[in-house]
Amino acid sequence: MRKLALVLTLLATPAAATGIEIDVTGEAEGTIVIDLFEQVAPLHVERITMLAEEGAYDGVVFHRVINEFMAQTGDVEFGRMGQDMRYAGRGGSEYPDLPAEFDADLSFERGIVGMARGPDPDSANSQFFIMFEPEPRLDGQYTIVGQVIEGMEVVDAIKRGEGRNGAVIGQPDMIVEVRVTE
Repeated sequence: MRKLALVLTLLATPAAATGIEIDVTGEAEGTIVIDLFEQVAPLHVERITMLAEEGAYDGVVFHRVINEFMAQTGDVEFGRMGQDMRYAGRGGSEYPDLPAEFDADLSFERGIVGMARGPDPDSANSQFFIMFEPEPRLDGQYTIVGQVIEGMEVVDAIKRGEGRNGAVIGQPDMIVEVRVTE
């Protein structure tokens, strides 16, 4: 069985092209390693790995972060640092939406990675979220694509959003680079 992992490297503040050193207190900085479930959600895993290899996730922010629930990222259309963040979370990739790949044996536990979608279960595209806490109400409603196997302390440090929607105000945490490992 082929094992894929998605590695997210996060900085709390975007680095300038010449490079800067940033000391961060109370914000995410480090690497998150995600084991992708290729056997459970092959279409979604293929999409994530393809976008990662294209560099589409590089520079994308965590635009929606709800305390004790989840951190969402992956809007490769509207979720880049420097764009109008009012649209973050509304976009996807240039590729078509994906049909749901639900697995009755999996549950949304701490560290599980799910695909974000609109009201239609078959509308996942590029965005994904990482669970801070278990949420069984999501079971069978969203495609589970993987699980954090290293760096959950980085996930826990991601800047939280405000209000019911969890929109991150000011400088959201950002994905610096996503590498696909085998």
